Amino acid sequence: MPTTDDEGLDRLLDAETIAVIGCSTTPGKAAHDVPAYLQRHGYRIVPVNPFADEILGEPAFDELADIEGEVDLVNVFRPSEEVPEILAAVRERHAARGDAAAAWLQLGISYDEAAAAAEADGIDVVQDKCMKVEHGRLRG
Repeated sequence: MPTTDDEGLDRLLDAETIAVIGCSTTPGKAAHDVPAYLQRHGYRIVPVNPFADEILGEPAFDELADIEGEVDLVNVFRPSEEVPEILAAVRERHAARGDAAAAWLQLGISYDEAAAAAEADGIDVVQDKCMKVEHGRLRG
């Protein structure tokens, strides 16, 4: 079951380090402004964007597997059709390292079959919700 209730969402907001797949270098885009908001609220943001060297003052990585440190949650700003590949990488990382125990697909992004497979592997998945909106609503 996807994480949809307030208690589950609030628990996921306890994450400290968030890998942001598709983090943008462009202010004004949700994929930049949402991670910037989260960073301002104390989260460590780890940008994942193969076309950038640095975003929000943090080094950017080409892919999730390249991140050496621990990742608590993976926030996704990529089209729904890319979700199966992204969640496969989250599942791989979770199995190999024991981290990345949650994936948050931003507003407008979902893929039920890939989410169910990730959840079967013990990963909490949120679909089609904005992390900034939910943070503001639950912790504002």
